[in-house]
Amino acid sequence: MTKRTMGTVTRVILKLSAATTIGFSGWCLGRYSEQQRHLNAEIRDSGTNIISNVNIKKMPGLPLFGTVSAAVPVQVDTNMGSKLSTTSTRVAEIMKFGFPGLDHVRSYEDFVLSYDRRNRVANWVFEHLNKDKLQPNNEISRSKCEFKSDPSIHPFFRSENSDYKGSGYDRGHLAAAGNHKCAQSHIDQTFFLTNMAPQVGVGFNRDSWNRLEKYVRHLTKVYKDVYVCTGPLYLPKVEANGKKYVRYEVIGTNHVAVPTHFYKIVVGETHDSKLEMEAFVMPNTPIDDNAPLTNFQVPPESIERAAGLLFFDKIARDKLNKINGKVVK
Repeated sequence: MTKRTMGTVTRVILKLSAATTIGFSGWCLGRYSEQQRHLNAEIRDSGTNIISNVNIKKMPGLPLFGTVSAAVPVQVDTNMGSKLSTTSTRVAEIMKFGFPGLDHVRSYEDFVLSYDRRNRVANWVFEHLNKDKLQPNNEISRSKCEFKSDPSIHPFFRSENSDYKGSGYDRGHLAAAGNHKCAQSHIDQTFFLTNMAPQVGVGFNRDSWNRLEKYVRHLTKVYKDVYVCTGPLYLPKVEANGKKYVRYEVIGTNHVAVPTHFYKIVVGETHDSKLEMEAFVMPNTPIDDNAPLTNFQVPPESIERAAGLLFFDKIARDKLNKINGKVVK
């Protein structure tokens, strides 16, 4: 067979292949259109979604494609350019030593978090504190703040105030309100429910956890800069049959997860650029308020293993001067 004949045969085969593909695609499209017409007719007749039996008109639409949520300011206005620049700079300061993970990251004016859409609680919340940012300001008031759902989260995955009502749990801050008093908008944003988790009130949120938050603020008098990462844990427990189970309560119609424990990892940077780390885990139960905070210090890697996250991964552990008060050798 000559080269010319082979070329002709090849072109014929390609044309047949293209025609077959187009024909098959057209058949599939026709079948799909026909099925959609039947489905739409059923929906019009019944007024319901035939899968979930829920009125389809009341259901918010899901995006067709995934959205990029990293470093997205919550509010956008006509000064968007300058605000984006300011937000990006602040995010760079807060996340100086790396992101623990990149799952549904949200940036606010003075803190950054990663949101767990299934559990309706943040995976982690990051803050950067120093003495200047914690100066008293009489114009900033917690009393002006209101707990509110976060409009940056799709309605399917939000927690609502109604979820907490009657649950017996506090709406516990992860980024503490007392850490964000530079502007009213900063403290306001700490009241988004994305920054909350169900916490036992008396004996925990209002007592021992609050002591830990105050201790972190005190560290700004010791260090030039303080970096804080806070989040929930869902830890296993050995039950009567000797097996380990991870069990946790959920509250409200949105099934907001109640963490079994909470962690807080703190890195202090001295004026001569030395770095020291402390890591804490507290059970989400009433705790004796006389128990020293050092009772809750744990190796940082134990939190990383439990949370599935890597904290301050831009800092090699051998570059830390101290961990939990002990000199790193």
